Formats: sequence, C-alpha cells, structure tokens
Amino acid sequence: MSQRVEIGVDVSRAVSQILSGQLVAIPTETVYGLAADALNPLAVARIFEAKQRPKFDPLIVHIASQETLALIAKNVPLIIQKLIDQFWPGPLTVVLPKHECVPDLVTSGLSSVAIRMPDHPLALQLIQQSEKPLAAPSANLFGRTSPTTALHVAEQLEEHVAYILDGGPCKVGIESTIIGLCNDVPTLLRPGGITIEQIESLLGKGAISSSYSENQSTDSPLAPGQLKEHYAPLTPLIIAKKPHRPDGCRRVGLLTLQKAELDQQRPELFFEVIEELSSTGNLTEAASNFFAAIRRLDAEGLDLIIATPFPAYGLGFALNDRLSRAAR
Repeated sequence: MSQRVEIGVDVSRAVSQILSGQLVAIPTETVYGLAADALNPLAVARIFEAKQRPKFDPLIVHIASQETLALIAKNVPLIIQKLIDQFWPGPLTVVLPKHECVPDLVTSGLSSVAIRMPDHPLALQLIQQSEKPLAAPSANLFGRTSPTTALHVAEQLEEHVAYILDGGPCKVGIESTIIGLCNDVPTLLRPGGITIEQIESLLGKGAISSSYSENQSTDSPLAPGQLKEHYAPLTPLIIAKKPHRPDGCRRVGLLTLQKAELDQQRPELFFEVIEELSSTGNLTEAASNFFAAIRRLDAEGLDLIIATPFPAYGLGFALNDRLSRAAR
C-alpha cells in the first residue's frame, strides 16, 4: 500500500489539524476513531463525507473530563452517574439529553447525545490539548470492518484524513457498550467492551433492560451500531455452528474462537485459511483480535468466510452482535 497520509505520534500536530477543522484518526482502547471538533458543524460534515455515512446515524462525542460532560449534556441521572464513575475512562457510552451547543448533525437531529471518555493516553491528550470535545465514529468506510491499527485506517481513508495518530493496536478491539435511559430504566442500545455482567454487578441483577437482541435493527437509530448491516467485510460471511464448505465455494476461510473445539471435525481439510481468535478460548483476547482477523480473511481472495458463534455471555454477546451484522 502506498501511504499518502502521515502516521505518527505528534499530538501537537493532531491538535492543530483539529483546530483548523480537519479530520484526524485517533487511537482508542476500542477501535480507531475518525475525529473532528464536535462543536464545528463543517468539520463534523467532513466525517460523514469521508465515511460515506448516512446522516441519520448519530455520532459519539468523546471527552476527557466530567466538566466537559456538563457542558454538552443537560443532566446526568444518578444511575448513569454511577456507571460513569465506575467505567470511565473506558468502553462505555451513555446517551443523555443534549445542550443546544451540540450540532444537530452530530446527533442526527435527536435531542440526545452519545458521550464517552476513551481510555487511551493519546486520545485523552488530544482532547485535553485541543480543549474540544471530539465527534469520532470508527475510522473506516461506513458499514465496513472497524479499524484496530493505524494502517487499517490508512487502507480506507488516507485521502480524507489530515493525520493519523498512532497509538498501536487497540487493546479492547470492539466498540463501546452504549447505555441510554428508557422510562428511567438503563437500556442496552449496543453491546460492547463493557459486559452486561459487569454492569449488573454494579447496578444489580436485571437492572438493565433486556429488550436488546442480536437481530435488533432500526432505520432510525438512537445510537451507532444499530443498523442491520454493519462491520462487514467485502467477502460474504455466514455464521454456522458446524463449519462446512458449501457447494460451489472453492476457497473458504474460517473464523473461530478456538480451533481445538473443532478438531474432531478436522477443519483444516475444508478451509484454505483458519483464523483462531484465542487458543485458550479467552473472550477478551478474542475481542482484541476480532476485526484484524476478519480483515486478514477478507484480503485472502476467498469465496466465503464462515464464522462460528461465540458463547452467549460476557464479551461473547457483543462479538455475536458484530457477527450477525457482518453476515450476508
């Protein structure tokens, strides 16, 4: 790949680009984000243009202090504040009523705004030094596989980005969990890097609305990641509990949590490429490897990718969500 955008660790340079209304790719603990000044509508419009993202899909605003939270959200209910105190900085996004200073373009016209505090030193430095909240969806073309390294960003968006701030591979590897309030009840809008079990250990069993399902989708999303088709490779991907080679497919790849669980089926006889996400079945390790593994399979010139589902607990819930939206 011929690189036409600079990749580096110069936070001052990234700050100057943000202040001039340009786009900067930033590392977070979840995935790389495509960042712009969240209070500058022209800069935010560049995000939608670069990603080819529909304007009905709202963005997440990234902040570095709770003082900034008070400037962009009208009020923070006590139960949401409890989540913030426990999980920020980290992969948790909360949806709150917005102040008028937040452009409607950021929220897709909604009266609420999605906000989080990333757990990455370079992202936090950039926000602090620019003194701007940053709108920052994943730094990829809309609907495509999320980027977890600086080079992933350059592969798709180098012509649109003024600078890529390189913070190394993302340690969590999947997007943040999104929580909003529905009739004063904390409601899961998107599973992610903070598990339901972690939230319930803080708030109590059953404290989170269970209306979410892996097949949930909407054409009028309240938060990112709710569209039916998302996170997808160019190669067709299907989900199968028992991996097999469909008729007519010459080159098939396999994405699986743990190859040892499939050894009796001898998958090496049926698949040209096998991506094992964790040899020990560790879901945290699997999440950190997930999008990079899909990208590698997508680059192999395969006819099809078959993915085995994850255990339906912990981070497996969020990983199954990503698979269901990537499948086609």
